[in-house]
Formats: sequence, C-alpha cells, structure tokens
Amino acid sequence: MSGQTTGLRALKKRQTRENISHQATRLFLERGFDNVTIAEIAAAAQVAKMTVTNYFPRKEDLALDLRDAFVEGPVTTVRERRPGESALAALRREYLAAAAGHDPVIGFTDPEFARMVTGSAALVARLREFHDDRERALAHVLAEETGADPGNLLPRVAAAQLGGVLRLLLDETLRLTLAGHGNDEIARIVTAHVRTAFGALEPSLGDYAVRPTH
Repeated sequence: MSGQTTGLRALKKRQTRENISHQATRLFLERGFDNVTIAEIAAAAQVAKMTVTNYFPRKEDLALDLRDAFVEGPVTTVRERRPGESALAALRREYLAAAAGHDPVIGFTDPEFARMVTGSAALVARLREFHDDRERALAHVLAEETGADPGNLLPRVAAAQLGGVLRLLLDETLRLTLAGHGNDEIARIVTAHVRTAFGALEPSLGDYAVRPTH
C-alpha cells in the first residue's frame, strides 16, 4: 500500500510540474518571457506562487526546462563511449543521432519558441550559463576518464574546444529555425555542420580520451 501511495505521490508531482511548465510556456509565447510574472503563472496553473518556485527556483528554467539533459548528456556520452572510441567520436556520433531525431535539447523547436528565447536577455544569459556548466562538466569527466592530475590543463582545453562546437551548433540550429527552415532541412544542414565542426577538431582530439579495447 505504501508503494502505491508513493507512486501516486510521484505521479501527482510530475503532473503538477508539467502543468506549471505548460501554462508558463503558453503565457511566455503569448506575451513574451519578460512580460509574465511568477504570480500570473501560478494563477494560470491554479497553484500557489510558492509551488511554482519550489519546482522552478528560477523563472528562466520555466522556459528552458532541459538543463539537466543539456549539461549531463555529453558527460554521459563520454562515459559510455564505445571501446576504441574517442570522446570526440562519441560526441559526434550522438550529435548526428540527435540531429536526425530533431532533438529539442540541441535546439530543434518551433520559430515562436526560438524567437522567445533569443529575444530575451535573461534567457540568453541563462542559456550561456548552461553552456558554461556543460563545459565544466565535460572537463571533469575528461579528467576522470584520462586519469589527469588536478593541475593538468588538457581536459579543460579539450572541453573548451568541444563545448565551443556544441555552442556553435546550437546557435546555428536556432538561426535556421528563425530563418523559417523546416526541421528536416535543418537536420540536413546541421548534419553537414557537425561533420565539418567535429572534423576540424580531429587533428587535436582524434586520439584523445580513447576508451581502451580491453
């Protein structure tokens, strides 16, 4: 019985969170991110203002609700890379798959949402924080995976290069969305960009953080 109660409680929390996120997104798209208050979101979701802030401590995260996947996705890819595969090759492989799947984590969205994000200084700043967090997380996992000493700069250099490519590809995806391209066309263009951008890093990182084959 207690397990059932716990499951129902978890379901209720998930539904509440999804409802808050849905109502917030609707209001943001209708009126612009900067013109909507937490109190208005709470009223639309029919919850207390404190409930909104309990689920989303920062207003920006109501609009950018993919932070964990954004930051931790590349870390997981590096940790789970195949035997004989470098960190660079693993990240390229996963990005190509994400582009083919029109994954929102890498920027696939509709023009209205892209316009809302790029048109708000607060959301642009929060997205920049996501990029910085991801780069730090990548540096940490690269140091772990290569057994680098704490003072070794190479994992941070590699993370900066890889993070820079990921940042550039996201910006390009949003730019293409705002320009009116459909997701299939964006995926085709971004796929070519992925091969170009990651290929440019091949000379420096192609043999870095390769998972042993035994």
